[in-house]
Amino acid sequence: MLKQTTTRERVTQLTHEIKSHSEPFRRIVDQVSQVLVGQEKLVHRMLVGLLANGHLLIEGVPGLAKTTAVASLAKAINTGFQRLQFTPDLLPADLVGTQVYRPQDQTFVVQKGPIFSNLILADEINRAPAKVQSALLEAMQERQVTIGGETFPLDNPFLVMATQNPVEQEGTYRLPEAQTDRFMLKVIVDYPNRDEELQILERMSKTAAKFDVQPVTSPAEILAARELVDQIYVDSKVKNYVVDLVMATRNPESYGMNLSEFIQFGGSPRATINLTLAAKANAFLAGRGYVTPADVKEIALDVLRHRVMVTYEAEAEERTSESIVMEILNHVQAP
Repeated sequence: MLKQTTTRERVTQLTHEIKSHSEPFRRIVDQVSQVLVGQEKLVHRMLVGLLANGHLLIEGVPGLAKTTAVASLAKAINTGFQRLQFTPDLLPADLVGTQVYRPQDQTFVVQKGPIFSNLILADEINRAPAKVQSALLEAMQERQVTIGGETFPLDNPFLVMATQNPVEQEGTYRLPEAQTDRFMLKVIVDYPNRDEELQILERMSKTAAKFDVQPVTSPAEILAARELVDQIYVDSKVKNYVVDLVMATRNPESYGMNLSEFIQFGGSPRATINLTLAAKANAFLAGRGYVTPADVKEIALDVLRHRVMVTYEAEAEERTSESIVMEILNHVQAP
């Protein structure tokens, strides 16, 4: 009983701290919403990735303000931002940098590439060849870059937001599973509704439409918020719920679902870790010092949709990884 009281008091105190430290993130939303219309989910997921130290894969057709969203976020945080346009002829050196020979000194000097920034927008990532993708993979996973045998740590915070076009596949390279698994979230950006479309028209139909996003927080506040995210309480029932969701993607029969013929590979242990971290970040943004099952369920589809590999049988029956994850979410009982 004493232990429960102590935990309750600690969670209450943490909630008070989070309410004050989450205020800058509400200001970020206000600033970004001055530019974006109807992309609340995308903005929320970007903040989740920022708080949970995880990368985002953003999928949507061209023209849905994916680039604008990331650029606006960087301005609101007052941090470094680099947009990298991925093309089939891109080289790893174009991304991470290279060694340049200086004849006057007869020495090689490291010239760092655009990856050395805080927020990286990897536009149309699936247009880059395998060597470039592997160079980005080291930066995403290890938070470091190797140039000419020398290793350089990347700035902190460091967040990659990669976009890909789901329609046009000519001249693209399929992202390998090892790379997609490095993304904490895969966010699908859809078309705006009619009212949002009208608002976009009224706001942006100018030859020089310009909106100034004011910096409302700093990288130091982001890092301080991450320390609080790490302290957020996760009850054992919620932990078991997270594990059950991921295990159900591997062994659906154990949970009473006949999905084995549709699932080639389920979520890895990284999915369990990322789902927990994302749920903690979700709780932080809600101003709470504890995670609820609703936090897990709200973010689970974005964490799992790119980690469940479907079989040919699933494709023949037009079953997608997203529909399978939704079926698991609806079937596995939340505490």
